[in-house]
Amino acid sequence: MNQFNDCIILFGGSSEERLVSVASAQNLSKHLPEAKLWYWSDDGKIYLVTHDELSLHDNAFTHEFKTKTPPVFESLSSAMPSLAGKMVIIGLHGTEGEDGKLQALLESNHVKYTGSNSQTSQIAFDKRATKRLAKEHGLPVVPDLAMNSFDNTEIKELESFLDQHKKIVLKPLANGSSVGLFIISNHSELKDAVDQIKSKTVIPYMSEPFITGRELTVGVWQKSKTETIPLPASEVQVIQGGQFDYQGKYLGKGVKELTPAPITDSEMKAAQELALKLHLALGCSGYTRTDMILNEKGLTLLEINTLPGLTKASFIPQQLAAINIDLRTFFDNQINLLK
Repeated sequence: MNQFNDCIILFGGSSEERLVSVASAQNLSKHLPEAKLWYWSDDGKIYLVTHDELSLHDNAFTHEFKTKTPPVFESLSSAMPSLAGKMVIIGLHGTEGEDGKLQALLESNHVKYTGSNSQTSQIAFDKRATKRLAKEHGLPVVPDLAMNSFDNTEIKELESFLDQHKKIVLKPLANGSSVGLFIISNHSELKDAVDQIKSKTVIPYMSEPFITGRELTVGVWQKSKTETIPLPASEVQVIQGGQFDYQGKYLGKGVKELTPAPITDSEMKAAQELALKLHLALGCSGYTRTDMILNEKGLTLLEINTLPGLTKASFIPQQLAAINIDLRTFFDNQINLLK
């Protein structure tokens, strides 16, 4: 029996990464045509959509997906009984997919799903918690500063942090896809960034020194219950004037991605070992992707993604292709882990 007949690809959500999630689901849908597609809309309702409807949606990274079918469930919680005996392929990114709450809901209803468990997801989604754990395991990280309310006291601390390090990165404590990322070199840029953040609902941020070097990202693949391997590293080269933000990552503006990364064998091995160590230290399952910087001092960890993108342009599919593995084989393996 085809095991994908019992699978549901869950995608969408209401986070800032819901568009990426739709693009991931489009790619997954092509490789796993037997799986059912559940679209979790930003109003919380669940829609059963066809593969044809999803594939016909254009410009997924910039245009919202809207289905013409009525919802089949008013909420994900009310859909839980229908998941009995099914396996969920989590195609979500950002808050709903990666903060552990979805995993906790599935666990409490005894529903099997791909990726890391609720506890690990929660820790990995918090960039500072991840760094603390990495430091405990002797892995290389940079200092950081937490920003919870952007009140006057915190802004003064942030100004001092900028004066100390000359150039800093300001990013959400729990978010991905470089949404809400700022690179700041002076007080005018800092004021601009703070004004933009405060114009929305203020969420916790963290600041780190900007590290110059080569940007690498390395996938880790749990092939079986006893074997976990790192994938070939990719390099992100930012073209002058570009930035590895949402537009660079998904619209190809101002960046070039190279897989495998054009680095030495020893650098490749070190990058792969670092990603694997962080994956194991956090207790991750299934697959992850770890971002890091390589310079003359060596490697420095940035963050880990427990549900990295699976779009045609994403790094995990690129890295799997480099070792001649397609997404269908990869997910056949992921479903086997759940048995």
